[in-house]
Amino acid sequence: MARAWPLPALVAWAACWAIFLGLRSAETTLALASLLAALPGFALAFSATTPWRRVFVALGFPLSLAASGLAAGLPAWAWLAPLALLALVYPVRAWRDAPIFPTPRNALRGLATQLRLQDDSLVLDAGCGLGDALLELRREFPRSILTGVEWSWPLRLACALRCRFARVRRADMWSADWSAFDLVYLFQRPESMPRAAAKAARELRPGAWLASLEFEVAGWRPTEVFTCADERPLWLYRAPVDARK
Repeated sequence: MARAWPLPALVAWAACWAIFLGLRSAETTLALASLLAALPGFALAFSATTPWRRVFVALGFPLSLAASGLAAGLPAWAWLAPLALLALVYPVRAWRDAPIFPTPRNALRGLATQLRLQDDSLVLDAGCGLGDALLELRREFPRSILTGVEWSWPLRLACALRCRFARVRRADMWSADWSAFDLVYLFQRPESMPRAAAKAARELRPGAWLASLEFEVAGWRPTEVFTCADERPLWLYRAPVDARK
């Protein structure tokens, strides 16, 4: 269930609803039909790759049922609301990127002692979500100029309100130019790293840094590896990158 997320979640929810409607048409009681229809969602959740994805897959049908006319007196089409909300927050164009994976609080504490940036350095959080990484980066590099890019406009708006100290704009992180930045921070997924590496190799100027939380770039030798507070690695690559292992 790792490809084209959140398509697997949508398929799981649709399967649950098909079972539910089939059981109800066979005059199965509402309680029993709801229970039996929810089981495939919970079973499929175990194949999801992250805790948050398991939650989305497992709870999609029960929440949509609760929002439907059957459970809350709303019109029957109301079960589409969770899908519409997911599509709004996490638009189709971003499905191949990481979903909302916030940088843990205090994860980057102490990074400035290992990665030293000059005053007024330009720092980019590529795919900033709700701004958790921007808050971390601001604490470590208070004299740097921080920018966040986020394709989802609700997340971009929430991040801008939360991180007024940074310039937060709606943009595709893959189309945004990285060449002006001294540090580009990523918290993506393994499948996205080859694309990020290719972009960094093309655009980062000599001396600039690429920082990737948890996931390394295959075939690249890290300049340094920072151990976060929760023991995750932050892979640090300085351009031009040594591609030898």
